[in-house]
Amino acid sequence: MSISADSVASAYAFFHQKWRIYDHSTIPTQRDDIEYAISSYASSMDRQLYDFLSEGHPDFLMTHTRFRNDMKSALDSLQKLL
Repeated sequence: MSISADSVASAYAFFHQKWRIYDHSTIPTQRDDIEYAISSYASSMDRQLYDFLSEGHPDFLMTHTRFRNDMKSALDSLQKLL
């Protein structure tokens, strides 16, 4: 696996920032906006990193019903790579 440290650090910083807001937000539209921002980022991120984080789960970070669990998993995995 050849994922750059910059890709990992960038993804972790973005995800961590958005997660802190998402986790404490009580505003549904704000949470929806964060889900959209994360899914957009994930769509264009380093493909090897995305594949590693998703562990083969289709639509990882892309669906509302799995978003909370996917984010926790992604942050845990990214933190281990830092």
